[in-house]
Amino acid sequence: MMKILIIEDEQAIRNVLANILKDENKKWEIDEAENGGIALEKIKEINYDLVLCDIKMPVKDGLEVLELGLDINPDLTFIMISGHGDIETAVECIKKGAYDYIQKPPDLNRLLNSVRHALDRKNLITQNKSLQEENKALKRKVSDKYEMVGSSQHLQEIQEMIDKVAATDARVLIVGPNGTGKELVAHHIHEKSDRNKMPMVEVNCAAIPAELIESELFGHMKGSFTGAHKDKAGKFEQANKGTLFLDEIGDMSLSAQAKVLRALQEKKITRVGGDKEISVDVRVLAATNKNLKKEIANGKFREDLYHRLAVILIPVPALNDRKEDIPELIEHFAQKIAEGQGKAPKSFHKKAIEKLKNKDWTGNIRELRNVVERLVILGNNPITEQDVEDFVK
Repeated sequence: MMKILIIEDEQAIRNVLANILKDENKKWEIDEAENGGIALEKIKEINYDLVLCDIKMPVKDGLEVLELGLDINPDLTFIMISGHGDIETAVECIKKGAYDYIQKPPDLNRLLNSVRHALDRKNLITQNKSLQEENKALKRKVSDKYEMVGSSQHLQEIQEMIDKVAATDARVLIVGPNGTGKELVAHHIHEKSDRNKMPMVEVNCAAIPAELIESELFGHMKGSFTGAHKDKAGKFEQANKGTLFLDEIGDMSLSAQAKVLRALQEKKITRVGGDKEISVDVRVLAATNKNLKKEIANGKFREDLYHRLAVILIPVPALNDRKEDIPELIEHFAQKIAEGQGKAPKSFHKKAIEKLKNKDWTGNIRELRNVVERLVILGNNPITEQDVEDFVK
């Protein structure tokens, strides 16, 4: 229901305006104030959608109410009404933030059109704010998904490195065992970079068959191979102006490596089956669990590509090397798991946490999360040392 405030010192005019608005739409809630002082008190208490305001009034005139009212609520819409107006007054009202200015006696159609349009504008502002809040909430949700949890020296050093490199376009190679959270580092670099309004496109090089990796990265033209029924843009094109994250880069074929090297050198790609060069502006982040220097020595990875990718090298430690973060990680995972199940989070007894800290975490953070989920489902509340002995092998 739309709420409209009429500010007018003459009772008869207030009655006429109120009746006109009620006849137009019985769902509109009409409120009245006989002077500017009373009006401002009402504006402080009630979130009005529209204000019809006279200019010449006792206590505070309309221009003062307009200025002070917008200070209280910057989204408030004012239509100013005056029988003593001139062009200069109208211009001053609009400059101070009024939506419209109408002279007395108001033309009925002119007044109602202005009111309708003003309320439509208010609706658009409200919807836009709602969308902005939804977008912020979604972004927070995405950010939470990639939250880096812990306060160990190792993690602080990684975060300091991220802060230094994020604002640049330097290529980053993230190395570490499986399950340590290398993708979290990549997402934080992207989110803190100037490219964060553009997409971050991820490619798991180990999950794509060798014969399809080039098509996946560079795209293909219709008919270039069996199953290529239409032209398709590759990941480099999809990430244009944004970030391309090449996960498990050590599993990429040598032929694909050569094309990636060319793309990095020339900032151009060619689709499979095509001959047209396509310019791309992409920041490349890469990650691997392999020792690429050994892969180079064994002829499985190009040394020139390694040096192109490893402008900045960020090592991510195994969980066994940052066990002081385990209590925080347990609490974080327990909270997230409970939220996903729509239940209150379970707590962990100190002895249970200590027992988990002493475990050998060969599967790193990924393994820890699975263990916490198992304990949340099967264990008591609080989760005890005995629960850990029973359900964690």
